[in-house]
Amino acid sequence: MHPIIDRRLAGKNKSIGNRERFLRRYREQIRDAVRKAVGNRSLHTIEDGADITLPRKDVSEPVFQHGPGGRRELVHPGNQDYVRGDRLPRPAGGSGGSGGSGAGEAAPDGHGEDDFTFRITREEFMHYFFEDLALPRWIRTQLLADAPEWKMRRAGFVAEGNPTSLHVVRSMRVALGRRIAMGGEARRQLRQAQVHLAGLEALADAPSPDLARARDEVEALTRRVARVPFLDPFDLRYRHRVREPVPNSKAVMFCLMDVSGSMDEARKDLAKRFFILLYLFLSKHYQHTEVVFIRHHTQAAEVPEEEFFHATESGGTVVSSALTLMHDIIGDRYMGAAWNIYGAQASDGDNWQQDSLKCRELLENRLLPLVRYFAYVQVADEDQNLWEEYNRVRHAHPHFAMQKIVTPQQIFPVFRDLFRKASAGTT
Repeated sequence: MHPIIDRRLAGKNKSIGNRERFLRRYREQIRDAVRKAVGNRSLHTIEDGADITLPRKDVSEPVFQHGPGGRRELVHPGNQDYVRGDRLPRPAGGSGGSGGSGAGEAAPDGHGEDDFTFRITREEFMHYFFEDLALPRWIRTQLLADAPEWKMRRAGFVAEGNPTSLHVVRSMRVALGRRIAMGGEARRQLRQAQVHLAGLEALADAPSPDLARARDEVEALTRRVARVPFLDPFDLRYRHRVREPVPNSKAVMFCLMDVSGSMDEARKDLAKRFFILLYLFLSKHYQHTEVVFIRHHTQAAEVPEEEFFHATESGGTVVSSALTLMHDIIGDRYMGAAWNIYGAQASDGDNWQQDSLKCRELLENRLLPLVRYFAYVQVADEDQNLWEEYNRVRHAHPHFAMQKIVTPQQIFPVFRDLFRKASAGTT
């Protein structure tokens, strides 16, 4: 009976193994192509898949070909210039090749090869984009009872499992032990019966009934030994893996956005795009991280996600109100060593001089001692008084970073610079 293999669940994508090997092989080229692609995207299409184009020289395979020199006999169809024995001049320029001289460059005869283009899925695109990013100075502190993280750990072998987890060596070892246990005695009896039959056949006057019984016994023992299968489903052993909890951390990200009157629609749009990208990054890599949204003009208020990104209110500017509210919320809900606290602030920097000084004091004396990392993004090119005050903080506190975003094209580079994995501390 032949085994039946059901491949219906695989769908049309039957070469998924080859695709994964291809993605691993050209990991660096695909990552660079993804980074270039995000510069021309809006945040509405950031999660879509993409057509990735790799230069032909990067995906070309090595081939063997005839080098110059040596003796060869060739038959050229349509030859009207040479006869047998003529010496052909060696082609100039060394060994030849097919196609153009480079990616995107046509050959002299008009024939060439295009760059290799393929499409990556939405999940693959986001994986490559966020692959080398992380929340800086993340520290694992404790096991979470409500939402722990898990990792797979090897736990020996089991008799049932997925075919891809089959352990061939262990299965053959079990099969060998079973064959020894089930057929050892029968093989010993078979050897004795064969010796007895050989002795009877050596005697010229051996009784024929005894000889027939000896032959029947040998045949019966041979069939008994043959009935022991070489490999039985009972012998199969599969690698067993179990989930175990790993140290996890509680984390919270504070998003502070200026919605005062000096923040026109273009600047608000830049701030919203930055926070949307940050929220998308957290949801992809840190599913259990809490996010607190704070909007402020003259007064600050904690708002839900929908209001944070879509409300249209505006007013004067008192930036310190947002920092004060953030400190109060930390004291009420997120105190303790178990919490990794992060902050991200976006503003145009237009603030009262005295309030900017108060913001620096709040940041240095009350917030930075509590947070793992704080990032300030100014959505204006001018050096406002808030930027100047924060610039003093940056030199004294390495876990405080600040950048400027003036155009939408700068959002992605600035975001990557603020959250590079290389700048992360203990993880």
